[in-house]
Amino acid sequence: MRKIYTPLIAVFMILLSTNIIAQDNPFQLSLFNPVQIVPENESVSGIRLNLIYTKNVNVTGFDMGLVNVTTGKQLGVQWGAVDITDGGFTGWQGAWIVNISKGDFVGLQSAFVNYHGGYFNGLQISIVNYAATLKGLQLGLINIIGEGGFLPVFPIFNFDFD
Repeated sequence: MRKIYTPLIAVFMILLSTNIIAQDNPFQLSLFNPVQIVPENESVSGIRLNLIYTKNVNVTGFDMGLVNVTTGKQLGVQWGAVDITDGGFTGWQGAWIVNISKGDFVGLQSAFVNYHGGYFNGLQISIVNYAATLKGLQLGLINIIGEGGFLPVFPIFNFDFD
């Protein structure tokens, strides 16, 4: 067990130290907005945790809470009941209920419902998937691609690799 935690702690310490040197906000803790350490008009590079609701401009790193809102770009992992990103996403957006994103998305999106209102490049896994444009694969009960795709709506899977 100790062998697993040692590399994780080392990675966390390196991430934390590089963010402190870069003068970024390495840690966000929030009950709900505006009761949070880092104000909503600033970015977080490191770890963002919330109990109810948090909102920041850009987030790089690990993001976990009940409702996570990023008004700019998100890079890394975002886990919550509801995840909302307005400025693009790179990584894994995994929610218990719904993911809502805009801009360019590269990576994996998994939830009960996935909605992406821009260009999606990657894999969506959900009961209901929607992407305005897609380069990749959708797996779910209902899969919708706004423009292009194998078919506009198709059950079980849908794809577009052009």
